[in-house]
Amino acid sequence: MTDLPAREATPREAMEFDVVVVGAGPAGLAAAIRLKQLNSDLSIVIVEKGSEVGAHILSGAVIDPVGLDMLLPDWRAEDTPIKTAVTDDRFYFLGHSGALRLPNLLLPPLMGNHGNYIVSLGDVCRWLGTKAEALGVEIYPGFAAAEVLYDDNGAVVGVATGDMGIGKSGEPNANFTRGMELRAKYTLFAEGARGNLGKQLLAKFNLGEGREPQKFGIGLKELWQVAPDKHRPGLVQHSFGWPLDGSTGGGSFLYHFGDNLVSVGFVVHLNYRNPYLSPFEEFQRFKTHALVRDTFEGGKRLSYGARALTEGGYQSVPKLVFPGGALIGCDAGFMNVPRIKGSHNAMLSGIMAAEAASAALAAGRAQDTLDDYDAAWRNSPIGKDLSRVRNAKPLWSKFGTMLGIMLGGLDMWTRTLGFSLFGTQSHGKPDYASLKPASECTPIQYPKPDGKLTFDRLSSVFLSNTNHEEDQPPHLKVKDMALQKSSEHDVFAGPSTRYCPAGVYEWVEEAGDPKFVINAQNCVHCKTCDIKDPNQNITWVPPEGSGGPNYSGM
Repeated sequence: MTDLPAREATPREAMEFDVVVVGAGPAGLAAAIRLKQLNSDLSIVIVEKGSEVGAHILSGAVIDPVGLDMLLPDWRAEDTPIKTAVTDDRFYFLGHSGALRLPNLLLPPLMGNHGNYIVSLGDVCRWLGTKAEALGVEIYPGFAAAEVLYDDNGAVVGVATGDMGIGKSGEPNANFTRGMELRAKYTLFAEGARGNLGKQLLAKFNLGEGREPQKFGIGLKELWQVAPDKHRPGLVQHSFGWPLDGSTGGGSFLYHFGDNLVSVGFVVHLNYRNPYLSPFEEFQRFKTHALVRDTFEGGKRLSYGARALTEGGYQSVPKLVFPGGALIGCDAGFMNVPRIKGSHNAMLSGIMAAEAASAALAAGRAQDTLDDYDAAWRNSPIGKDLSRVRNAKPLWSKFGTMLGIMLGGLDMWTRTLGFSLFGTQSHGKPDYASLKPASECTPIQYPKPDGKLTFDRLSSVFLSNTNHEEDQPPHLKVKDMALQKSSEHDVFAGPSTRYCPAGVYEWVEEAGDPKFVINAQNCVHCKTCDIKDPNQNITWVPPEGSGGPNYSGM
């Protein structure tokens, strides 16, 4: 980049810590809290790209409290945002006009939600942030970790936050501020699904060698305040089937909690094949089903958001450690897909990594590999949780929704008896390679939104409170525009205009030729483009600190 000499003329301030944590989600906060519990003298900092803790957190969410119980055993005696226990647990298969409820007795025991809690995970993280700060953890919100720092031997020695005040031209402007170097003996990466730095570390240290490719989904969510007579506190409802066809994986959730609040969401597995499919439009269609539409009559939509989910599970978890650091949470891929839960494993992984780092620091070590953490996870509650469901996603992908779910359920049942009929199934090719050429697929005609129950993307993005500094370099980088035209547009009919849940991408006619337009201001940081582009031609990088959504109650 031509601006590097001018920017490097201003040196970066460097700060030293025992441990740097990248990301103030459940994993990062749990790691920081556990480190301080083990040794209050340790210096710990969390760097968080959101404008505040919780601003970029998006999840259903029904949480399994196992991680909280380990981290903060007395949390139930405190005033917390965790108030609505699950009281009614329902699972449906949807047809176009009807719904079949599956008896709870047929579901594998681990699929039950009794004992779990319906929450805003963003609010839970805000509360955990206060716990961390009370223990002496420093939290720097509004600063995006943009670069991994290495020593001469190639070990990770911390991260640098991004420069601020860089114009679209790449030149510093009047508001230029150099990023900071946050140096540490160990650095824990808790960026969430498809973390930008985690992706770089996977490649640099070849952490995925011998593992299955990571798999992903996109989760879309709205928060509604519904009429009191429509509210069923403690109700958890999941479904699969319509509006998706039998070869496309995904499903829905509907959670009643709080002050007449309902979280409604839809997940589409990103190995779908039809480039004309739009996850956002499928979500809007889902809300019109007779099973759920009445819930929203007389209600008000409060918020909207979207994010990628890691779905590879047990066989896709990479090597977790490298000299100077470790991957935790969804940077490591610890989500349990059938349960649609990841926060419990994220917290457990943060705790485990913290204990390994604390022991290493107590022994006078620094910048080496935390092998105890990597060796322990498969025999830990995380490994046991993921092992039991490791065939659910590949069986669904191979055999379609009906047969795949039946076989996956059978596999989960047999695993409770200590064996499996299927061993460990392979995921096959990565998600970006799954799209078919548009010529082999049928376009999908989606109905126009009514503005009451169903909505368009731009009005939805407005509710996410998304904002970016306009005069900054694009954070959505296209490597080869010619390839984008010849392949993404000409072969696949521009799927970016449909898989993006925020209307970031457009193909527009300019002087008779299609031009790829990127509306980066709309980006909600879901990173679907980084995952699903068929040529891996789009890369998401962090924008200027504090940019992106500012979720409330999500």
